[in-house]
Amino acid sequence: MEVQVGWPKLIKMGAQLVGHKVQQYRLSTGHTVILDTKYGQVRGLQRKTVYDKEPYFAFEGIPYAKPPVGDLRFRAPQPPEPWQGVLNCTTNRSKPMQRNMLLGIVEGSEDCLHLNVYVKALKSEKPLPVIVWIYGGGFQKGEASRDIYSPDYFMKKPVVFVAINYRLAALGFLSLKDPKLDVPGNAGLKDQVMALRWISQNIAHFNGDPNNITLMGESAGSASVHVMMTTEQTRGLFHKAIMQSGCALSEWVESPDNNWAFRLAQNLGYKGDEKDADVLSFLSKVCARQIAAIDQDVINLDEVRSFLLFAFGPVIEPYETDHCVVPKRHKDLLSEAWGNDIPVIVGGNSFEGLFSYQLVRKDPWALKNFHNILPREVRETSSLEGQDLLVRRLKQLYFNNEMQESMEMFEALNIFSHRQIWHDTHRFILARQSYAPKTPTYLYRFDFDSPHFNQFRRLVCGDRIRGVAHADELSYLFYNIIASKLDKSSMEYKTIERMVGMWTSFASSGNPNCPELGSAKWEAVQLKENAVEKCFNISHDLEMRDLPESDCLAVWDTFYPRESLF
Repeated sequence: MEVQVGWPKLIKMGAQLVGHKVQQYRLSTGHTVILDTKYGQVRGLQRKTVYDKEPYFAFEGIPYAKPPVGDLRFRAPQPPEPWQGVLNCTTNRSKPMQRNMLLGIVEGSEDCLHLNVYVKALKSEKPLPVIVWIYGGGFQKGEASRDIYSPDYFMKKPVVFVAINYRLAALGFLSLKDPKLDVPGNAGLKDQVMALRWISQNIAHFNGDPNNITLMGESAGSASVHVMMTTEQTRGLFHKAIMQSGCALSEWVESPDNNWAFRLAQNLGYKGDEKDADVLSFLSKVCARQIAAIDQDVINLDEVRSFLLFAFGPVIEPYETDHCVVPKRHKDLLSEAWGNDIPVIVGGNSFEGLFSYQLVRKDPWALKNFHNILPREVRETSSLEGQDLLVRRLKQLYFNNEMQESMEMFEALNIFSHRQIWHDTHRFILARQSYAPKTPTYLYRFDFDSPHFNQFRRLVCGDRIRGVAHADELSYLFYNIIASKLDKSSMEYKTIERMVGMWTSFASSGNPNCPELGSAKWEAVQLKENAVEKCFNISHDLEMRDLPESDCLAVWDTFYPRESLF
């Protein structure tokens, strides 16, 4: 999950980090304010947006749960302890323990269950709509800080914006089968549940409307949003959802049982048997930094080549508890999910597969091996002859040649776009049409290809590759360390205005149409007779169009029995 960049770019990014910190310091004011919460008072700081210096209030590092340390390591979060006096929340606290995506060094803290509340106005005629942000990062990386997700663009609108931390990798997703140990897994998802409960109970103190909360996430955060829509733990805690490039139907949101905890313990020096109680006892005594340093290395090359992206992620919990969030496969939860009653924005980017650019360059094995491209569930339920048939169908689709022996880099990455993101998004749309036919579902396709502002693509692929990669839309929703200030007449700035306009309009009313779209109109999904979805294509121009990937996705549908699609 690390990204390799050269020293010149690292040095440049280091300078950008310093510049960002100086800029953020200058955007703070000396004006503080104290508000009540259920657990005690908090002090926030008035800040100014990077464009136009518009004022807003920031309350950062508010604890929504007890620190998950000691006996709480690997376990479900517990409510926070009340505090006396005023808690200083004028600056961000620690990120979750993790390996830095660029440097590979361990950073962060186990004591990370905090959230940040950003408020445009503390007083208004009526409470403001609330947007809650769940970051992505493959359940291995991420943080709620202004370094990555600064709310400046959102703070030009009358909203409350909340960003939450949750535990990652082994510390957030280690799972053991022994029910006596109370470590069934998904602690990181349960952190999200706890944060949503805190927000529901406390956001009114920040001029937020507890009856108008939109849950929003990208990649692993988007899949998390979908999980939150299916678990009974969160019923009624939010009222709309925005899912960017990910859903719970993706196989990377359902980690297989490959003895990860035992393998992690062995890598850390454990010599005992494969007994859950002994493994937990050992891992509970190991320094958290040591765990975070190697938990992503537990996975082996063959597993990576089978599209296992990480060892520790969401699981089907091996037994039910009062804090269970995933009692069975996500697909089997959809028909009765309470989230069928709320409106949704869902979509992805036009070249999602660029995310895998470095992985394929490092290991071009994937360019000549087609069988592993088949979804794990399909491989496990098909005979070898059946898999051969499906591979020939896949080759015919993408190369018009059933006997194709190899593919080029970008041909593979195009297939990965469909495999990893778009087909599961399509399955989600089909499920919504079946189980939530009267509830609006708005499908988008982000296709704005800036040569200099699509930041994730530039980070992963360098400056010469073009295309709209996984996570590129975040450049137009959040200010961050590597963002540059734009000319307001640029298409990049106009795209920021459009994205934030649509997202905040949806958060306010459940409808993403807004003045920033001009004459364009985003219509809710209505499947045509040939099951082709219409999407709102977001590029230099805005238009409703047939989803360009539809023909390919229809062939992926045939890999599954109809009843297994959703």
